[in-house]
Amino acid sequence: MATRVVTLRSAVLPSATSAADAILVAGSVAVIAVAAQVSIPLPFTPVPITGQTFAVLLTGAVLGSARGVLATLLYVILGMIGLPFYAGGSSGVQVVMGATGGYLIGLVLAAVATGWLAERRWDRRVWSSVLAMLLGEVLIFTSGVGWLMGVTGVGLAEGLALGLVPFLIGESVKLSLAGLLLPSAWKLVNTAPPD
Repeated sequence: MATRVVTLRSAVLPSATSAADAILVAGSVAVIAVAAQVSIPLPFTPVPITGQTFAVLLTGAVLGSARGVLATLLYVILGMIGLPFYAGGSSGVQVVMGATGGYLIGLVLAAVATGWLAERRWDRRVWSSVLAMLLGEVLIFTSGVGWLMGVTGVGLAEGLALGLVPFLIGESVKLSLAGLLLPSAWKLVNTAPPD
């Protein structure tokens, strides 16, 4: 017998219509775009500090893998076609093809992973929720650093120095916060089945 997939979205809105889901996805796109505007450029790297990773980790976990990846993919596409959704209000294909494009691809992968794990109840306990967020971060930064190295032609050590090391503390805070928020939200909705 298949287990029922339950995410925070389905727990709060168990009989959501397609229209409600469309509104949730559109709202999530907007949240990711707004979080991307929380952007701090660093003078030594093309990669800024942003809030979009935090928004994507939560989007995937709250909406589940299918809706989470749809919201994140729409965010990337809308920014690509010209809406000022990327960090600092940037947009366009050149951003996706540039040094930071791999991070955008990684966001989509992270939404799938965190959503898939949330569907398997990894968002119910702090330790497993933090691990799910960590996996999302690993996907973002693996894709991002790999792409950065390919576009800029730098080696692994410099790629890590430009695209990972400056972000370790901030991303640790973001993934920990996201990992703590999810079990707390489950307690609030009081719908998590007993473990």
